[in-house]
Amino acid sequence: MGAMEGLMQGVQVAFSWQGILFVLIGVIAGTLIGMMPGLGPISAIAIMIPITYGMDPSVALVMMAGVYYGAVFGGSTSSILLNAPGISGTVASSFDGYPMAQRGEAGKALAIAAISSFVGGTVSVVLLMLFAPALSQVAVSFGPPQYFALMFLGLTAIASLSDGSTIKALITATIGFMAATIGIDTQTGTTRFTFGNPNLLEGIDFLVIALGLFALAEICFLILKRKDTSLGSQGDIGSLKLSKADFKEMRGPMTRQSFLGFILGVLPGAGATIASFIGYISEKRIAKKPKEFGKGSIKGLAAPETANNAATSGAFVPLLSLGIPGSGTTAVMLGAFLVLGIQPGPLLMADRPDVFWGIIASMYIGNIFLLVLNLPLIPYIAKILKIARPMLISLVAIFSLIGVYAISFSTFDLYLLLIFGVLGYLMRLFSFPAAPFILAFILGGMMEQSLRQSLTASNGDIMALISDPVSISLYIVSILSFVVPLIRNRKNNQHQQEEQNSDAS
Repeated sequence: MGAMEGLMQGVQVAFSWQGILFVLIGVIAGTLIGMMPGLGPISAIAIMIPITYGMDPSVALVMMAGVYYGAVFGGSTSSILLNAPGISGTVASSFDGYPMAQRGEAGKALAIAAISSFVGGTVSVVLLMLFAPALSQVAVSFGPPQYFALMFLGLTAIASLSDGSTIKALITATIGFMAATIGIDTQTGTTRFTFGNPNLLEGIDFLVIALGLFALAEICFLILKRKDTSLGSQGDIGSLKLSKADFKEMRGPMTRQSFLGFILGVLPGAGATIASFIGYISEKRIAKKPKEFGKGSIKGLAAPETANNAATSGAFVPLLSLGIPGSGTTAVMLGAFLVLGIQPGPLLMADRPDVFWGIIASMYIGNIFLLVLNLPLIPYIAKILKIARPMLISLVAIFSLIGVYAISFSTFDLYLLLIFGVLGYLMRLFSFPAAPFILAFILGGMMEQSLRQSLTASNGDIMALISDPVSISLYIVSILSFVVPLIRNRKNNQHQQEEQNSDAS
């Protein structure tokens, strides 16, 4: 069966009244869940598994897929408006989205996020339809050495995520690596840095760190500094209209990150979080004015929003074609497949084309629904900034506490949240960037696992890490991506110093 013939069969599933209804339910539920810190798509899909008993498998899975990419689509709202990422994949969206909201452009920021998400999701669905079987072979070819090289490439972004001082960025990244090692070593079973506390045996959850370093740190900063131009103090949400210049600025990042995000999503283990960070960093590296990033740059918001939604569709490639989950959410989706009596893998396209192509076709409809529903609602969503600042601060704190407690129902995690909130405030007070901490925490565990798997498979031969063209290519790109910005910054500093000397003379 050809791609177009299979797609037509999938269209019959997706465009039936049941398909349209459950896609709509899925994307609405996912968007609302994504806006609330702590309630991500993993929890939503897990809750919906028992609800789908007795439903047609193709329709049930279409709804769950809608929850997944709807949550990624809606997760940017809390990141932009409150600096409280709803899910890990939208952390990078807060770097420039929140500064835009602070200066009275919340409506514009949400419109950019909605349009970028729509473009990234739509382009990636086209790529999914055309190249899913072929790209599944690429995903299989990535072993531990290649993943280690890919994570190493991500680490070179630390210099780009610094606010000026590379030394401070490296210090916070080191602390992030240390936090990633806490818990039980999955390979040896030994405990590391738990200090005898059983609450640390499973490590520290990402959401605890993200909400602490961003949301609670912002609350501490507002309360102690009592700044007038911050969270909730901007009554004007700004216009939703984007000019031709805005679209022109968005065009490049949306085009590049649609492809890059999809490719990273195809690789098991990478996912929307890493795609959003790499998308943000790559755009900053090639930008003519990189210093605008982190201060409300349109490109800085469009890039991660496009990349994380493209990666969401890409994650379905290994799931549908190989039966391999590429992220925590797709792992739960795999469980949903099995509960419904569907075995994803190489035979899924031939045995159940209605499921395979139905999910893909539903993504077209889902992305349109998300855009049509979210754009008109932006003025109402952005009105959250008009709430009185004391009340808004209280609401953010309450949602953060509830979101963290809902993960494990452990009061210990609440204490950790407060600790990271204080740490985030101190980091901000002394100009230590929080982004390298988050990136190092995400990549730390993956790097360690890939390194140890590579050394185990090669009997301790370190050369196994650079024994294939893919790894070597990634290392070369890593070195270039780290060295080139340093050289460019040095030249810019020399140029500015020469201009100052000429003006002085």
